[in-house]
Amino acid sequence: MDHVIHSKVRLGHVHLTVADLERSLKFYRDVLGFEITQWFGESAVFLSAGGYHHHIGLNTWAGKDAPRPEENTTGLYHFAILYPNRKELARIIRRLLELNYPIQGASDHGVSESIYIEDPDGIGIELYVDRDREEWPVDDEGHLKMVTKPINLLDLLSELDKY
Repeated sequence: MDHVIHSKVRLGHVHLTVADLERSLKFYRDVLGFEITQWFGESAVFLSAGGYHHHIGLNTWAGKDAPRPEENTTGLYHFAILYPNRKELARIIRRLLELNYPIQGASDHGVSESIYIEDPDGIGIELYVDRDREEWPVDDEGHLKMVTKPINLLDLLSELDKY
C-alpha cells in the first residue's frame, strides 16, 4: 500500500510555545534534565537528551507571557517522552517526588507504563517506558488490546534498588 507510512519513521522533536523561556527552562532543563543545545536569539531555545540537535524547542513567538489556550479547545493534548527502561523512568519519578512536583496521573497501559505531568504552561507530558513487544496484550485475533489500569509506583521505584 503506497499510502502507509514506513515502519521505521519516528517523530523527532516537538516545538512548544511558552509564556516565559526562563520558567520553562527551569522545568525542562532543571527538573527533567534536558540540555541546551542552542539559543535562537532571545525568543527560542533548543534542548536535547544525549547531544541530538534538539528534542524540544521552546519559543515565545506568541509573545512573552502569552496566555494559555482555553480548556476544551483543540490543540496539543500531550506529548510523550520515552525512557529507555524502567530504571530511568523510576529515576525521574523519584526526582518529581523529591521536588514535590504534581503528578496528574499514572497508568499501566499493558504496552507501557506512564506518568502524566504538566509543564509550567499547562502542556501535558507523558513520561513512559514501553514493555517488550512480546509482553503486549493482544486479543484472540492478534489485535493489540491496550488497557488503562493503575500503575504500581512502589514496584516501579524498586527498580532503583536493583543492580
